[in-house]
Amino acid sequence: MAEAWIRVDVVCSEPGTVFRVPLRLPAGATAIEAVEAATARESHLPADLGDGLKLGIFSRRIEPSQVLEDGDRVEVYRPLGVDPKEARRRRAGRSG
Repeated sequence: MAEAWIRVDVVCSEPGTVFRVPLRLPAGATAIEAVEAATARESHLPADLGDGLKLGIFSRRIEPSQVLEDGDRVEVYRPLGVDPKEARRRRAGRSG
C-alpha cells in the first residue's frame, strides 16, 4: 500500500520580506513538523522560528500539535515589536 502525502505551505515574514516554503509531507504530519521541515530545507529562514512559536492556519490560531490537511498554509506569527495600543497613541500624538 502506498503512503499518503499532503502538500502544505509554511509562511513567515520579517519586515519587508515574506518567506514561503512549499512542502510535501506524510499524511498525519503536524504543524510543528512542517515548520521543522521548512527550516531544515531552507537555510535563509529566520533563526528564531523554534522559540515559543505562535502558529496559525489561514489566520486561525492553532497548537503546534495540530494535524495538517492537504492544502493547509501554516503561518508562523512573529512577536509584535510594539503594542498596538501604544502604536495608535504614537500616531495620534504626531497628528494632533
